[in-house]
Amino acid sequence: MFSHIMLGSNDIARSKAFYDATLGVIGCTAAEPDAKGRLVYAHSGGRLIITKPLNGEPATGANGGTVGIAMSSPEQADAWHKAGVENGGEAIENPPGIRHTGMGDLYLAYLRDPDGNKLCALHRVG
Repeated sequence: MFSHIMLGSNDIARSKAFYDATLGVIGCTAAEPDAKGRLVYAHSGGRLIITKPLNGEPATGANGGTVGIAMSSPEQADAWHKAGVENGGEAIENPPGIRHTGMGDLYLAYLRDPDGNKLCALHRVG
């Protein structure tokens, strides 16, 4: 359904350290800034692009928005969460674990990236 997700950053180098570490856990190659200074991560048909806002205003996290990243196991979600906290992210909501939802049991882990964007590692249990 989605072609890409683009998030704003106030510090591309700081974001590179965070996203190289967290996305590296799922096998994504580290990004190098393109000609416009953007970081482009590609994995399993999806793209995540990190950029300074084109309007020159500060980047801010979306209130109510979440970017979900598929995980192959609870252990991978835990490694993703740990890598994020160790690279400038902030653990938010409940600790990583199983949530019983209307969509079935999900293993979830939540972080805010260094610019305040909300991220969720999701593994469908069972």
